[in-house]
Amino acid sequence: MESQKIKGVERVDNIEIYFEYEQMDDSFPTLVLLHGFLSSSFSFRKLVPYLTKEFNVISLDLPPFGQSGKDYRYTYSFRNMAKSVVQFLKGKDIRTFSIIGHSMGGQISLQLIKSHPNLVEHAILLAGSGYQPSYSEKMKMVSYLPFFSFGIKRYLQKSGIEKNLKNVVHDPAMIDDEMRQGYLGPFIKKHDIFRALGRMLRDKEIDLLKEELADIHTPCLLIWGRHDRVVPVKIGQRLHEDLPNSELVVLEDSGHLLPEEKPEEVYQLIKGFLGVAK
Repeated sequence: MESQKIKGVERVDNIEIYFEYEQMDDSFPTLVLLHGFLSSSFSFRKLVPYLTKEFNVISLDLPPFGQSGKDYRYTYSFRNMAKSVVQFLKGKDIRTFSIIGHSMGGQISLQLIKSHPNLVEHAILLAGSGYQPSYSEKMKMVSYLPFFSFGIKRYLQKSGIEKNLKNVVHDPAMIDDEMRQGYLGPFIKKHDIFRALGRMLRDKEIDLLKEELADIHTPCLLIWGRHDRVVPVKIGQRLHEDLPNSELVVLEDSGHLLPEEKPEEVYQLIKGFLGVAK
């Protein structure tokens, strides 16, 4: 069959989910890509061209990020976002797949596997977040106050895109205008994302605990950057200890934004892990 590259929006439950689907061959296995916090499917743009050599690839913008919906009525818990991903994939008649989760997307991947263990064949966590508590009750109450969303917006504007990008990459020389615009764009177009972030603060549950991780037997490849300042290597080491069927690889000269910093190396590790013939 001819390859198909589809971009679009699907409504799942009460939220719109933006997706990019590159279906290269019916015989190829499917990979589902979930990005990190304050990011979008844009973060996988350098990795996807490698992956489509052997896989059908679906990249999603997790609500309220990227081009997906930012409805204040949606429940922005990781568990509910995982449920929405499953519902989206069922709508595309995708019943089994492997999943790649970067940062926050890694924790959502684990939540998905926990609730639907028979759907995911393999999981690749790229600096996947873990062991984070929910926000305090005081912070949740503060998020109800008027103009809280403006406070979030002001904080992000004050910290600046340049500072944030320098925090997630090991080599700041790689930061260019395409990166700046790709990560900043969704935050300057609409204010409703900041209101949704306040709702997300209230909805976030505690990350999976040690005993819950011990029940996950899906093969997991954990890839980390040696100089990750956002989700340090010690989190990867701890996940490796708690996930019974996992392996950990640490890449030198890299930070948190692995799909941007080391796309070819990440691809080769994924390819080997999934047993794709060379």
